[in-house]
Amino acid sequence: MEKQGNSIGVVAPQRAHFDEPLTLRSGAVLPACDLVYETYGTLNAAKSNAILVCHALSGHHHVAGHYADNPQNIGWWDNIIGPGRPLDTDRFFIVGLNNLGGCHGSTGPSSLNPATGKPWGADFPLLAVVDWVRAQARLADRLGIDSWAAVIGGSLGGMQALRWTITFPERVRHALVIAAAPKLTAQNIAFNDVARQAILTDPDFHGGHYYEHGVYPKRGLRLARMLGHITYLSDDQMDQKFGRELRNGAFSFGYGVEFEVESYLHYQGDRFAGFFDANTYLLMTRALDYFDPAREGGGDLARALAVARARFLVIAFSTDWRFSPARSKEIVNALLKNGQDVCYAEPRCNYGHDSFLMDDPQYHAVVRAYLENVKI
Repeated sequence: MEKQGNSIGVVAPQRAHFDEPLTLRSGAVLPACDLVYETYGTLNAAKSNAILVCHALSGHHHVAGHYADNPQNIGWWDNIIGPGRPLDTDRFFIVGLNNLGGCHGSTGPSSLNPATGKPWGADFPLLAVVDWVRAQARLADRLGIDSWAAVIGGSLGGMQALRWTITFPERVRHALVIAAAPKLTAQNIAFNDVARQAILTDPDFHGGHYYEHGVYPKRGLRLARMLGHITYLSDDQMDQKFGRELRNGAFSFGYGVEFEVESYLHYQGDRFAGFFDANTYLLMTRALDYFDPAREGGGDLARALAVARARFLVIAFSTDWRFSPARSKEIVNALLKNGQDVCYAEPRCNYGHDSFLMDDPQYHAVVRAYLENVKI
């Protein structure tokens, strides 16, 4: 690993293979699996300085740095990880991985099903957040990490951090839950369903076995991502960025791209459909829908979180309407009800739900200040 300034520099992914079957929450069993991951920094002798970064819906293991053969491929959270950055690699050993069901090297729908010798496709079992956490625990075992100094994530990543504190309370000392919610609202489930229907009704979907037909449901995935992007941004940000600007300065009185915001959404949809797998998108959004740890506590989130031993930092963004601050405060209030240790911050960042990905000084200062007080 080569350092460049305060950036991680050149990194390389690694692969861990697990022969032991993994029983999933659905009851299905994965006979074996691979997890692709990257690490940054150095694991200390006591193995007490490790931080797990959980990825969001379309994330993966490439969290920071870049690849030697592709300098433009910079990790999705590079602005917060590196020497002297809030997730300081001079102090911490950072682990990022691609979740099960992913499409960036970990076992997922495009992997070969050992029972058929063909890609799993729609036969890949549905996953829950707890399944990802159990798989991540296997990677921690492989790396010799008994307890994470912290587990951190935004959006779906924050839900995984929360799940860690419940499923493996003795293995998490701090949980940083950012732009997340304890469960989806009906509106959020509705957004996910519309996105999935765009994929499921694409003529090239072929019941999820499109790999065998040499086609790809690009149109459906493109529409799903366009819808998602609308919900990830704030109204103010979209207005400031695009307003009602016309792409060619005048109406063309047709249904092509007229407004700059349309051009942006088309670009994002095309770009995403160029590298992401439609079956993975279906799996990830369904896992989001299913997430509801309070369900195991009779609907009482405080009761579900009572087992947690971690200290918490919960961060929400005022412009995030998909997972609004009120949703984060549900987590905070449940922890306070139990008398558990929790800090809450609500930085003013104007990027809506995507704020957790941004290089915002106030937001980064909160994360930095919290992690500087984490004992290793």
